[in-house]
Amino acid sequence: MSWNQRIHQALEQRNEQHLLRRRVSLDSPQQAEVEIDGQRLINFCSNDYLGLACEGGDALAKAASKWNLGSGASHLVCGHSSAHHGLEQALADYTGYPRALLFSSGFMANVGTISALAQRGDLIFQDKLNHASLLDGAQLSRAKLLRYRHCDYAQLDDMLANASDDSSEKLIVSDSIFSMDGDLADVAQLANIAEKHQSLLMIDDAHGLGILGAKENNQGNGVRDHFGLSHQQLPVYVGTLGKALGGYGAFVAGSEELIDYLVQFARPYIYTTALPPALAEAMLFNLELMKQPERRNTLNQHIEYFRQQAEKQALPLMPSESAIQPLLIGDADKAMTISEQLKQRGLWVSAIRPPTVPAGSARLRITLTAGHSREQIDLLLKALAEVMQ
Repeated sequence: MSWNQRIHQALEQRNEQHLLRRRVSLDSPQQAEVEIDGQRLINFCSNDYLGLACEGGDALAKAASKWNLGSGASHLVCGHSSAHHGLEQALADYTGYPRALLFSSGFMANVGTISALAQRGDLIFQDKLNHASLLDGAQLSRAKLLRYRHCDYAQLDDMLANASDDSSEKLIVSDSIFSMDGDLADVAQLANIAEKHQSLLMIDDAHGLGILGAKENNQGNGVRDHFGLSHQQLPVYVGTLGKALGGYGAFVAGSEELIDYLVQFARPYIYTTALPPALAEAMLFNLELMKQPERRNTLNQHIEYFRQQAEKQALPLMPSESAIQPLLIGDADKAMTISEQLKQRGLWVSAIRPPTVPAGSARLRITLTAGHSREQIDLLLKALAEVMQ
């Protein structure tokens, strides 16, 4: 089979299975209401949980007048600036770690960190529903990847106990909030298991940063703060700038030595152009906004209200207390049909299908944000009552 035949056959197969992915182009900024091909839609797809994607424009323009556009090179050549350094320190302080290291994307942060830490002969234990970047990082490391059932910590404990005689280093990796199910890992239990089996714990807090945290200060400092863990109990922490922070990029936080190690050995950090310094400086503005509790309080009120009303309507919501509210449909074609019916009513809700989720578990992935109004959520609930009959 030629390359062209292989490519054509793969696309045809995906199309015949009604699983071909297609992009949608927005004609407006990312916010609670967007425009697509002249149609105004209420956006229930975005990971912009605090509505910060439309903030910081003035800060970015001001930073761009100082730094212009590009960084010019990788961090280790001549692309690292005081703007990058200042954002790294601010993120470290915010999440409660000695240091942080910027990456150009969350995917690169996860792949780079895991492939740098683990080596051939090591063991990596991952939740079955971990993000693709976490799984890809394990595969690139050439370590042995072992996957435990979703949030089944008894199975994880057994797997580690059975590997106790193995002299290999052991790495436990999990999302905090899972991107397609919206549920929260018990990171405190993972920390206990890691300590018990002398394993390293890494958590990807992409969907928790800015949302989770201690209730006392309500600054959204992330999952470590949410569970009251020390940075030694959660030694490898990954966060993104593109979700609750409303920007772009990612970071890894940890000890001084961990960050020094990643600077030396994380290939996606070493061999890629640094983020634009103007963007790094502008993100400090959004970070200050994210610390304020008002948007987080609004989001939590929206989540509670939506779940209460959905329960009254007997909608098949999956168990989630996060901004990600998956509505289980099952059949992929049906999920696409319902998504299109909602779009005709002015509501944009993504249908998530295999292979992103397991076969038979297609769903509508409803995401709530602080930018939504109660009236917009009521419109969604009314439309769901109509199309789910």
